[in-house]
Amino acid sequence: MAAETSGAIEQEEQIVTPWEVAAEKGGKIDYDKLIDKFGCQRLDQSLIDRVARLTGRPPHVFLRRGVFFAHRDFNDVLDAYERGEKFYLYTGRGPSSEALHLGHLVPFMFTKYLQDAFKVPLVIQLTDDEKCMWKNLSVEESQRLARENAKDIIACGFDVSRTFIFSDFDYVGGSFYKNMVRIAKCVTYNKVVGIFGFSGEDHIGKVSFPPVQAAPSFPSSFPHLFSGKDSLRCLIPCAIDQDPYFRMTRDVAPRLGYHKPALIESSFFPALQGETGKMSASDPNSAIYVTDSAKEIKNKINRYAFSGGQDSIENHRKLGANLEVDIPVKYLGFFLEDDDELEHIRTEYGSGRMLTGEVKKRLTEVLTELVERHRRARAAVTDEV
Repeated sequence: MAAETSGAIEQEEQIVTPWEVAAEKGGKIDYDKLIDKFGCQRLDQSLIDRVARLTGRPPHVFLRRGVFFAHRDFNDVLDAYERGEKFYLYTGRGPSSEALHLGHLVPFMFTKYLQDAFKVPLVIQLTDDEKCMWKNLSVEESQRLARENAKDIIACGFDVSRTFIFSDFDYVGGSFYKNMVRIAKCVTYNKVVGIFGFSGEDHIGKVSFPPVQAAPSFPSSFPHLFSGKDSLRCLIPCAIDQDPYFRMTRDVAPRLGYHKPALIESSFFPALQGETGKMSASDPNSAIYVTDSAKEIKNKINRYAFSGGQDSIENHRKLGANLEVDIPVKYLGFFLEDDDELEHIRTEYGSGRMLTGEVKKRLTEVLTELVERHRRARAAVTDEV
């Protein structure tokens, strides 16, 4: 296994850091290279089968279809669970936009499944401080966005009695801050530069932030939830671009007397225009938002979703679609529950018997229903909640 603290990937071909994701010129993210570089492990079928066996329910669509594809020590968490030891979940959101897009929903949908399947507590960190430092937002605006995003997160349907959502600006202090300081003392400046690629031009807020994201990995950061449970393990579902934070955390955990947090990591949700990175909140047409109307969803899919279909019906019937680059098929891979229907679409479309318009129409139906359901749930989130 590669060293836990190997640097963030910054080669000519692809960049994957917590703040920037870019594939090589016009290409796609190479996840095998990422696994090698970061030193995590591929999530194999035996682990997926084990989850199904332990939870007594079918594996989530994101597990079955390899959306969550890599992990660190997930097997250790399952070993402990099998011995009757609980764990807790930790995930987060950096609030940089008014509303979430579908890519933002992926980790929360999966975390909800894990919470329901294993019946475990969950902490959700809103890193409003991080976005304030990286996105050039004011403190007040970052806090406002965090509050808006919290409504979308609550609308995903987490178990209220087992879930704690907090904003860093509101919560950091006390035991949490003590752990931040303990973590910070274990990480040299050279190491943080090696992991995150900070430069002399970066302000010191950026250098001081990683311990904030690391601290929720340790149960003692939440004395009101886990008092006296310092040996509780933590499992973090996240996209793989967040891995550098937790390589650092896993490096210091044993020195502080904690279990290393385990991770289960997802690939990136592609932009409508194609798979060259992840969606940009600054380009509203690169993504479908949970606030989009049915008409907007249909329009975005028809106009912007990159198609692997051929340039004419005649050629399409003859050659079929290129499923490797087709965004509507990729989106259906995330959100169409029915495995048989997905396989049918892939076969028919790939052979040219099904046309791009038909695939886009089916995707429009699936996403409109998803977004409508989310909108109703979000409308029910009152200020009291």
